[in-house]
Amino acid sequence: QVQLVESGGGLVQAGGSLRLSCAASLRTFGSFAMGWFRQAPGKEREFVAAISWIGGSTYYADSVKGRFTISRDNAGSTLYLEMNSLRPDDTAVYYCAARRGIATMDPTDFGSWGQGTQVTVSS
Repeated sequence: QVQLVESGGGLVQAGGSLRLSCAASLRTFGSFAMGWFRQAPGKEREFVAAISWIGGSTYYADSVKGRFTISRDNAGSTLYLEMNSLRPDDTAVYYCAARRGIATMDPTDFGSWGQGTQVTVSS
């Protein structure tokens, strides 16, 4: 079972930036597709970004395209989400997730999840 631990969340003003990290406890991190999802209060968990196992392909939700960048360090078993030009509607708990196989945007395809990190964007 993959263990994932997110960090880097916090409180930031609109227009600011944050970088989230997700540390994975497995040597075969490079064989997993990874994703970031978020869940705001009263809303369903939604796709943010995903990256293929070798990092050659990335996918983004329309709402974050051009502002967020997903990347991975397979040697260090770490996933990142660089978030720029943050807006109040980006406020949510952000989760990283892992799955064997291709990267997808469906949270039900991902079998391993972290505990989440809170991102709050003030106006």
